[in-house]
Amino acid sequence: MDAFFDISPLWNPLWGWAMAFTVALCAGMVKGVVGFAMPTVMIAGLSTMMPPELALAGLILPTLATNLWQALRQGTRAAIASIAHFRVFLIAGGLVMVCAAQLVPVLPPSVMLLFIGPLITLYAASTLLGRGLRLPPEPGIKGEAGMGALAGLFGGLSGIWGPPTVAMLIARGTEKTEQMRVQGVIYGLGALVLLGAHIGSGVLRAETLPLSAAMVVPALLGIWIGFRLQDRFDQATFRKITLWVLLIAGLNLIRRGVMLL
Repeated sequence: MDAFFDISPLWNPLWGWAMAFTVALCAGMVKGVVGFAMPTVMIAGLSTMMPPELALAGLILPTLATNLWQALRQGTRAAIASIAHFRVFLIAGGLVMVCAAQLVPVLPPSVMLLFIGPLITLYAASTLLGRGLRLPPEPGIKGEAGMGALAGLFGGLSGIWGPPTVAMLIARGTEKTEQMRVQGVIYGLGALVLLGAHIGSGVLRAETLPLSAAMVVPALLGIWIGFRLQDRFDQATFRKITLWVLLIAGLNLIRRGVMLL
């Protein structure tokens, strides 16, 4: 329980918890506006005040809770319809992710980060300039399976499947409500896998569970605020904001890859 009361050696407990709650609140707001990037914001913010393993534990439950809310915001029936609509993408991505994960021990992390980072950055920048990739709304079984496999490859090798998924949805011209719901479904399923994996790994245990549970409330407050803001945006504004966040995410992946060289 020490992790619950004193989460940072650099801050007194009160300020440490205040900063951690602020990070969770901001991460939830970003997710509420664009539907992704919450783990990135939380791991970056929490890692400045606590060990990386504790930061990872801290984001597990709020990530699961916010993804469930995002996926089910229009109801269970709408979420099931989105799963059915993108089933080929989900199945192909899941299968490739499992296979690609087996390559992690033999591939330097920097290789995948420096592969996916420039691609995501280039896609976001070119689309903001009006020259981005455009895909048909219904690319067919082969096209959707290929996009799912690509996202699964990135996810299996680097643990990062958010940016490729968002890029695919934007390129297909997905309406913002459905895009948010599909992202919630995809990331929610991933969050369940993450929960199980880190209960097994020992990252989420009796000492770290209170921290993760405590982060749920500010994260839910943040995503509620983000949803309220996002509801005010039209499709064009939502798309532009998403692309800017995607551009920042791509640049951050490049930064991480360079630091690992």
